[in-house]
Amino acid sequence: MYDQLKLENQLCFRLYTAARLTMQAYFPYFEPLGITYPQYLVLLVLWEKDHQPVNDIAHRLHLETNTVTPLLQRMEKQGLLTRTRGKEDTRQRIVSLTKQGKALEEQAKSIPDCLSSQLTDKNVDIETLLTAIPVLDSLIEGLSKNNK
Repeated sequence: MYDQLKLENQLCFRLYTAARLTMQAYFPYFEPLGITYPQYLVLLVLWEKDHQPVNDIAHRLHLETNTVTPLLQRMEKQGLLTRTRGKEDTRQRIVSLTKQGKALEEQAKSIPDCLSSQLTDKNVDIETLLTAIPVLDSLIEGLSKNNK
């Protein structure tokens, strides 16, 4: 067997597993809010800056608009946001939070601390995780350039 093909030597496996387990850990916090992990990410973007074009949201999340649009449609049906035509360009859709979507921010404000507590309870050093952020950002940036 080739060493480079051993599962234990795969960075991609670690990244995939960490992402999957992170989403799984978030689930109990999202369930009472009636949202999914991808919806939470959209909400984070809109809580930061409301009234954004679909393209801007997709760009922030490193996703294609055809991936984000069905997600936004579901969120609109849930009453979390609205999509309206742009004033300058009517082909553009502007996404805005509803009162319900804005109210979720207050309910969700403790989620990051809950996850941090869950990790520290399992003896995961948060400082070590924080040092990984710039490394992951570099990886994301490098991979994003390859896909363009």
